[in-house]
Amino acid sequence: MRLILIGCEYSGTTTLANAINEWTKETMGKEFTLIHDHFKLPDTKPHGPELTETEIAQFAALSPRMTEVIQRHNLYYHTPAESSSGEDFLGIGIHIDEAIYGPLYYGYGGPGDMGDRQMIAKNLEHRILKFAPETVLILVKASPEVIAKRMKENPHKYPLVPEKDIADVLQRFEEAHQNSLIRVKITLDTSTATGDETVADFAEKIQPYLTESELMRLLLSQGK
Repeated sequence: MRLILIGCEYSGTTTLANAINEWTKETMGKEFTLIHDHFKLPDTKPHGPELTETEIAQFAALSPRMTEVIQRHNLYYHTPAESSSGEDFLGIGIHIDEAIYGPLYYGYGGPGDMGDRQMIAKNLEHRILKFAPETVLILVKASPEVIAKRMKENPHKYPLVPEKDIADVLQRFEEAHQNSLIRVKITLDTSTATGDETVADFAEKIQPYLTESELMRLLLSQGK
């Protein structure tokens, strides 16, 4: 199973990714070895120990040019360059986060810039189509009012999207999802749904795209 979850900050992508990982473990007896959540800066959430405050400050102090180079390598590293058949992958944001947030907040990746993120995104999606056509692009969204409420009630340590930009960023993710070359797409709305309800919605929508082995494991689990 190869999944890419995208959505505006506070829509619930990270929370849902962890919940989906638990669901696959409970229903299929397997879990994603790693969840790749490296694309909301300056906390790139590396695997292993979390970055220290000093390390995050050092990353934040990099010039836009240096950050662009590092993240460009990060993007290509997380995109298959050979057949990924049978491999599991769960990524958050990836090239779509970069295409939206790079020009808006990081100072790089705009049209005509070195490392134009729209051009890179299309290039990476062609690679996904070639080597991992089973990839499912999942838009996780919530209403602007709910996003703003979550911002106030549970602010992130390193916030990214200001309240005034919520509607615009939500629209950008909606358009990126619609315009993506990735063929298999689903949408999950967390505006009013609980975590369990959102996972149940995912479980229903993902079934047509499961492999025979995954579907058999799921059906056996449901029959217990």
